[in-house]
Amino acid sequence: MRTPGILIFGLVMAPCGWILDLTSTVAPNWRTINNLANSATDLVVEQGIWDICNTFTTSRTQQCNLRSNDQTYFNNQIISIAQGMMIASLIVTAIGLAVAIPGVRCWKDKPRWILAAFGGLLIFCSGVLAIIPIAWYTYLLTSLNSTSIKRDPAKPDDIRVGYCIVLGYIGGIMEILGGFVMFLGIISCCGGRNRGEKPQTNAGRATFRPRPVPRVNLPRSYNVGSERSSVPYSKKSLDDDLDFPRAKTQDRGSVNTSYTGRPYDADL
Repeated sequence: MRTPGILIFGLVMAPCGWILDLTSTVAPNWRTINNLANSATDLVVEQGIWDICNTFTTSRTQQCNLRSNDQTYFNNQIISIAQGMMIASLIVTAIGLAVAIPGVRCWKDKPRWILAAFGGLLIFCSGVLAIIPIAWYTYLLTSLNSTSIKRDPAKPDDIRVGYCIVLGYIGGIMEILGGFVMFLGIISCCGGRNRGEKPQTNAGRATFRPRPVPRVNLPRSYNVGSERSSVPYSKKSLDDDLDFPRAKTQDRGSVNTSYTGRPYDADL
């Protein structure tokens, strides 16, 4: 009994996407700010949706828990929306996996397609919930108000996309693909083609049995390549050869000229 491939695909993609979305939610690196005025040249400000960190690239030191220093940034509307939608995405993904796992056939004869499809629908919605705030934040990347940005007229603003945006996109897409593929399983329980969940038995297979060929007892003097035998047997001797185990009656009316006075091999 093998588990259908669409369910395996969904159960692999959904947890991977959930881990990436979790990293994107908690890590403070949705965007980075470089080349700040009146600051060290190696200072990089990393801003997330929960915290702000100052990182020095030369010494590899990092200072976090700086949220109180930049309340202007957290007052942006997208920040509160992203916090709520990312948490909702994580919760919905966990619920979808909890619903889909019992529907997948691992210990039963065939899967529960309706239950697995419903779990796939929840996972699909969780991916959408993760993509929306990330795409919105990317659109407003350079226009978010923040006191951490100290503009220098001599230098252009250097605001870059953080790795959390990339991870969030990948995680959301994986959840969307996994949930959509699992939801396609509802076709199997609504009149669609069965996707291999039926056990393979020998009852439906046609068993070929060769037809027995009747045996034909041929005389030893019979040659396949020629119609007439090269040994000058008489008709009576041929009849005697077909039933040589039995005692042969001598026919005094016919004489075999080729074996005169010599007994048959079978009589010895």
